[in-house]
Amino acid sequence: MNLDLNLLFALDALLEEGSVGGAARRLHLSEPATSRALGRIRAVIGDPVLVRSGRRMVLTPRAQELRTEVHALVERARAVFTPPDPPDPATLRRVFTVLADDVATALGPELLARVRAEAPGVTLRFLGEDPAADGGLQLRDGQADLDIGVVPDAPPEIVVEPLFTDRMAAIVRAGHPLTAGELTPERYAAAVHVSASRRGKLTGPIDEALAGLGLTRQVALAVPTFGAALVVVARTDLVGLMPERLGSRAVEALGLVALRPPVPLPPKEIAMAWHQRYDADGAHRWLRDRVRETVAELAGRTAGAPDPAGEAKANTVGH
Repeated sequence: MNLDLNLLFALDALLEEGSVGGAARRLHLSEPATSRALGRIRAVIGDPVLVRSGRRMVLTPRAQELRTEVHALVERARAVFTPPDPPDPATLRRVFTVLADDVATALGPELLARVRAEAPGVTLRFLGEDPAADGGLQLRDGQADLDIGVVPDAPPEIVVEPLFTDRMAAIVRAGHPLTAGELTPERYAAAVHVSASRRGKLTGPIDEALAGLGLTRQVALAVPTFGAALVVVARTDLVGLMPERLGSRAVEALGLVALRPPVPLPPKEIAMAWHQRYDADGAHRWLRDRVRETVAELAGRTAGAPDPAGEAKANTVGH
């Protein structure tokens, strides 16, 4: 049987008003159109529903039986097509899984503080990015709610929102020889380096830039995250490389020094990505707002950092 759900709304109006004219006004239809709907309803349910009694119309016994049930169905249908109210964070109970490596170190404490202040029942679960996994597919398959970081080649059903552009900084321990004097490409290349790559890569854009000057650098160690590289840098003379804004607080906490690389490097585009199924999800939208606020705070904290294209002799990056 092919059912027209519009008939359910028409039937509810007829049962509530007890007349074709009253139902027509409620439905914002003409009386002939409402009368035709009544005819179709009679045919579907096998009952006249409304019958004349003197000058007025009355409900049949079957119509009387259906009245409460039909009205409840209509109210439930309206609820389905009514946007839900924003969730109350104070009563929210949910675990959000976020794909993030070094972003967790940079934003995690501040994001958690915001979340806990408003929604103590929410848990954040940060997952390190698997070198063999595709973040877009993890979002698509529901393994993660959000991806924060560099988001390359996302599938079309993934929403990508740029957050900020970061620039690379060379990181050394306090008192490292590179902190004294001008940091030239030659001095930089002659140092021993640590590479941060979740895929274990020993080379990157910095090596291409140095090669253009006829220089090569020695990488003594590769670690999976920038955070791990910072710990190594703090205890050795190795030179690290990481996004400046993302690393600013960790660099400060470890007492490290950020230097401008002596060669131009491409920026890092940091974004937030999620599957479109969560576009209108109130709790997910609330979390995205908290991420934006946290990023805005981080961006404001580092907004005064000098431009890498500034004076060559001013090697130390400000925070």
